[in-house]
Amino acid sequence: MTNTDDGAVGAWMSGRIPAEWQAIAPPEAVVDREEIVVTLTISEPAIPDDADDPTRAEALAGRIAGFREDTRERRMAIARETEHRFGRKVAWAVRIGDRIELFTHLAAPAMTRLRQPERRVLDTLVAAGVARSRADALAWCVRLVGRNTDTWLAELRSAVADVERLRAQGPDAA
Repeated sequence: MTNTDDGAVGAWMSGRIPAEWQAIAPPEAVVDREEIVVTLTISEPAIPDDADDPTRAEALAGRIAGFREDTRERRMAIARETEHRFGRKVAWAVRIGDRIELFTHLAAPAMTRLRQPERRVLDTLVAAGVARSRADALAWCVRLVGRNTDTWLAELRSAVADVERLRAQGPDAA
């Protein structure tokens, strides 16, 4: 199958993933050139209202660890099918409340040439202890930009999808 946009993969996953894993919300699939990240929403554990933050964090960690271990075999079987169907590796994540935890996933290298002003930005982040290396600093910068420009990036992705659709309809499409 060649259609690998988020919607097609998400629709396939909704049909393939067991219904009990979708009791709260359907799976969310995010696709790039190398990987499909499938995020499942799971229920929060019963925690007393007066529980402090460390207790709450431990309860969430326990729920996530239990879900990860209890579903491992079925998730891996679904991942193999998905990888075969869509030609990309599959990673899993869970959302519980406002926390998202990503299981094993790819870290793809990104080669770039930076001029001195850009390198100095990365080196400042390393020197300040914000990042361990230039690579970590670059990833930090990408996350910061992504967080602060979500709407613009979504519009840009939509425009790119429109261009791809129009190219596919062009005279050289055959």
